[in-house]
Amino acid sequence: MHLFDHETVATVLHTYGYAAILLVVALESAGIPMPGETVLISAAIYAGTTQNMTIGWVIAAAATGAIIGDNLGFWVGREAGPPILARFGHLVGLDARRQKLGQYLFRQHGGKIVFFGRFVAFLRAFAALLAGANRLEPVRFFAYNAAGGIAWATIFGLGGFFLGAEFHRIAGPFGLVMFVIALGCVIFGWRFYKHHEEKILSDAEAAMNADGAG
Repeated sequence: MHLFDHETVATVLHTYGYAAILLVVALESAGIPMPGETVLISAAIYAGTTQNMTIGWVIAAAATGAIIGDNLGFWVGREAGPPILARFGHLVGLDARRQKLGQYLFRQHGGKIVFFGRFVAFLRAFAALLAGANRLEPVRFFAYNAAGGIAWATIFGLGGFFLGAEFHRIAGPFGLVMFVIALGCVIFGWRFYKHHEEKILSDAEAAMNADGAG
């Protein structure tokens, strides 16, 4: 649930400009429910219809906010996640073996999760935290995070700039489609996992132990 409606977003943009874009996107990326995508699109439309903002700086502010916020979330997850999981993970079914499976999955596919998660509303707020908690390598995280943040800011920024208010109607269904695809992948992955649980856990544990991780 977002904290701001469209009228508030317009007022914030008019008052604080590029700083508002950077801050709102950064907070959303760090895991706080904020209308980052709405602010980006609204700012891009504003840049396209007035002379008060420049689209290049709108995109730069959004990309910078995304990268900064995601890195904050990543390091919070990296520092706080493992101790929390070690102490409380068993309460939600995440024992040591399943935690190693999470680390293994992020080692194999973490870059894709971080990059494409930028385009899915729910994952946009939590992908960085999950990547940190599952010990994704910092350099790899930064590369995919930066690429995802820049691509997201550019696509949605230029979309709002050239298509105007119409892009709000396009972005909504696009986000919903991405969410449905992500949800479908989760459901399929969960069913596959439950049918092959022991083998998957054993393979992941062996791979992580062979690399000296854990």
